[in-house]
Amino acid sequence: MTTRLSARVSALALCTALCTALSTALALPAQAASISSVRPKAETAPLYDDEAGGDANADDPAIWRNAADPGRSLVVATAKQGGLRVYDLDARQVQSIPAPTGPGADDAPGRFNNVDLVQGLRLARGPADVAVVSDRGNDRLRIYRIDRDRPGGPLTDVTDPGARPVFSADQAEINEQKTAYGLATWTDRGTGRSYALVSRRNRTRIALLELLPTPAGTVDYRQVRTIDLPSSFRLPNGSTWAPCAEPGELPQVEGMVVDPADGTLYAGQEDVGIWRIDAGLTGTPKLIDKVRGYGVPGTYDPRTEECTPGTDPGFGGKRLTADVEGLTLVTEPGGDGYLLASSQGDDTFVAYDRERREHNEFEGAFRVTAASATLDGSEVCDGAAALDAPLGSRYPHGLLVVQDGKETPGDGEREATGFKFVDLGEVLGAID
Repeated sequence: MTTRLSARVSALALCTALCTALSTALALPAQAASISSVRPKAETAPLYDDEAGGDANADDPAIWRNAADPGRSLVVATAKQGGLRVYDLDARQVQSIPAPTGPGADDAPGRFNNVDLVQGLRLARGPADVAVVSDRGNDRLRIYRIDRDRPGGPLTDVTDPGARPVFSADQAEINEQKTAYGLATWTDRGTGRSYALVSRRNRTRIALLELLPTPAGTVDYRQVRTIDLPSSFRLPNGSTWAPCAEPGELPQVEGMVVDPADGTLYAGQEDVGIWRIDAGLTGTPKLIDKVRGYGVPGTYDPRTEECTPGTDPGFGGKRLTADVEGLTLVTEPGGDGYLLASSQGDDTFVAYDRERREHNEFEGAFRVTAASATLDGSEVCDGAAALDAPLGSRYPHGLLVVQDGKETPGDGEREATGFKFVDLGEVLGAID
């Protein structure tokens, strides 16, 4: 009897709690009640996109694990016209590499957009880990050998001097800046060959480039094939929709990542959603999730350079708010893990099941929020990188690095960006 009475009291309390939670959830914006928060443990010094700051603008990170001493691992990150930055696990800068200039005074300068890593690339002097960068300004890839203890800094440029533009036919076309943009690397486990998948700015094209080490110790590349994603879409009501954009611009891809286990490319078409594609760019792409604004018509205003949205027909997704930006993988053993996507429009990160046989189903979402008055969170995030492996005592469960598009520096007057370092264990706890 006592047990039954206790059970009834517990049930009543549970009902009350659930009703309260439900009423609270209904009063909040969509998803807000179910999104957890994680806090960064460190942040890089702010980067300033002005002359005094070297026109540096944080964009995309990659995490290099030092197998010999994981606590001395590195984060390699792009700073657009400011080139590359290399940080230790305390978010302290250890190297800065300027972007190359254009060939002429009136030509577009170098602009490093995205970065990814290749482990054990077979260079002339033996296998080496390299960082591969998309130079949007010069429409080329740049490749840097990683040597943690090299005097002068861990990165050395090994790009072949004869490397040609990725998409453009000549310098005049390069200056139009429909150039190399998003980037992900991939090593085919069957052949051992390494590739870079590169998207084109303001276009829907993705190119597969094979990385080619030369006898001179440099790295060149060649185009294998390309694929064009759709720029317009047939809606369930029979109408055709295309994302609103400046005239002449198509819905571009930036955030990309390849699952090394099965060679699956995930590509974020910013105003559309996330595509799943064979990394060899064969087969038919599949749209696994859409942004909320999918199907919403828009009118471009050249005076404000903004789009005015029309009536939502209700064909969009439920979790991503455009732009879809940084994509990264948490690769747990046995094929488990997550695909993480930056939902830039609402400052959240969305987690999907990594396994294709689970249809990349939604698993959860989180935000990176302020840890203290001096260590803020991440807003309008561009790039992200996760590594599910111990990195010394500071990050025993792995690391997530995210770009912060609205860094809050001490002076509070200049616009700044940066990167936040988050304990991956805390992230997995938030998702679970």
